[in-house]
Amino acid sequence: MMGYDTNPVFSKSGKYLAWLSMEHDGYESDKNRIFIMDMQSGVKTDLTANWDYSVDKIAWTTDEKAIAFVAPFKGTIPMFRIDIATQAVDTIADGQFDYADVIPAANGDVLTLRHSMCEPNEIFCVSAGKQVKKLTTVNDELLSKLNPVKVEKRLVPTTDGKLMTTWVVYPPKFNPNKKYPALLYCQGGPQSPVSQFWSYRWNLRVMASQGYIVIAPNRRGLPGFGTEWNAQISGDYGGQNMKDYLSAVDYMKQEPFIDVEKIGAVGASYGGFSIYWLAGHHEHRFAALLAHAGIFNTESQYLETEEMWFANWDLGGAFWDKENAVAQRSFANSPHKFVDKWDTPIMVTVGEKDYRILASQGMMAFNAARLRGIPCRMLVFPDENHWILKPQNAVLWQREFFKWFDQWLKGSQHEAE
Repeated sequence: MMGYDTNPVFSKSGKYLAWLSMEHDGYESDKNRIFIMDMQSGVKTDLTANWDYSVDKIAWTTDEKAIAFVAPFKGTIPMFRIDIATQAVDTIADGQFDYADVIPAANGDVLTLRHSMCEPNEIFCVSAGKQVKKLTTVNDELLSKLNPVKVEKRLVPTTDGKLMTTWVVYPPKFNPNKKYPALLYCQGGPQSPVSQFWSYRWNLRVMASQGYIVIAPNRRGLPGFGTEWNAQISGDYGGQNMKDYLSAVDYMKQEPFIDVEKIGAVGASYGGFSIYWLAGHHEHRFAALLAHAGIFNTESQYLETEEMWFANWDLGGAFWDKENAVAQRSFANSPHKFVDKWDTPIMVTVGEKDYRILASQGMMAFNAARLRGIPCRMLVFPDENHWILKPQNAVLWQREFFKWFDQWLKGSQHEAE
């Protein structure tokens, strides 16, 4: 089995071994299948051969007749159960939430963590009768002091005739008769779900609470919408997924409560690539941009990342392979080749211990903006890697994030540095 095999779990009796398995060598975001092996016969079975979604975590039920699991599915991460005899998949817990774990308990119950864009993890119990009970209230007191936000699912038409699940997060005390600035959230990965996730850096509730309407599309290349939707982005950087972003912005611009002159865009990693690419193609849709740890020059990225095998798969090959049409298209869409069209204020942030996408990528982008005479700002974290993980750095990140966008989208009087 040449793909990536993870999460081995024995059944209680030791009769079966279950694990998650990807099929293709070098494809980090391949469909995660549930495989089981009969330990006596050695026979392997793909339980999810007829289920077109990628699985995250698995656990045996105590009777060994089924496996409980979580998986991205149409914009959320529900909990499922698959029967090992019939391979039938049954939803056992869903809603506008993400379920983040599966731990079997007595009487067929499953313990889990659950969160949403509105609240961080608490522990829940999912009973065999599909009842969900909250067991902890760690965050309730703090959340009770905050004004709630509204999270709404929209289905946005794309340029190729599909419907794209898009989350829209509204500010507290939203008034449809007012006009609000907006932020387009560009996901990284590139194949990580825009589900009901909770993040201490890319926190859509925090963004909305600062007075912004947040637009978060499940653009092409994200899991939860079938393997074809997920795989489409590989070899098509700067392609259909960017059209999807622009479709989401154009769709929301029709709403009377969106200030069309005050729309920004943010993203990290592939989301940072998206920001740099959109900077040269957005045709005046955005008034300010922010990129963290983004790919600016795909040729140098191909040679300097510590995850070269992934770049090889997703870009289609090396830039010097002139006979490789997929690779040539990927490198022709490198954001640095469109700097002549940059005209929008941009903030760049990097971690100097980032070996996935080196800090030099952001430094090149910052210098390009400077040389173009575009208002720009750079924030360097000497002690962070691809993610901002230290609490005090996270506080600084949030302060600088909103200082930048308040300046350009709300007219706050801050000097660009």
